[in-house]
Parts: sequence; structure tokens; C-alpha cells
Amino acid sequence: MIGKIIGALVGRELDRNNRGSGVGGAAKGVIAASVLRRMGPLGMLLGGGWAAKKAYDRHRAGRVGNPVR
Repeated sequence: MIGKIIGALVGRELDRNNRGSGVGGAAKGVIAASVLRRMGPLGMLLGGGWAAKKAYDRHRAGRVGNPVR
């Protein structure tokens, strides 16, 4: 269950970069989740850390007044 949540977060972050539709992000999330699951606990840690860093950077950019990327 946690792997699916992390996959969804990674897919959302990948889709935000491309400004695409939600379907593309969902497909990327499914692929990312399957790859991360095959990597084991390290993959889940890396994927979750990457999604958390992107969310933190977006939060910080919003507070300073910088444009969100």
C-alpha cells in the first residue's frame, strides 16, 4: 500500500514537470511504482525522498516568491 502511495506521488511530480494530463502522470506513477518495488526498500526510500524533496522545494519557492517549477 505504501508503494502505491509513493508511486502516485512520484507520478504526480513527473507529470507536473511536463504540464500534462492526469492520465500521463498516473501511467508514469504505475511504472515508477513497479520499478521502485523491484528495487526493494531502497527503491521506496529513494522514490519517497525524491517526491518529498520536490514538494519541499515547491513549498520553499512559494514562500520566497520565486516561480514554481
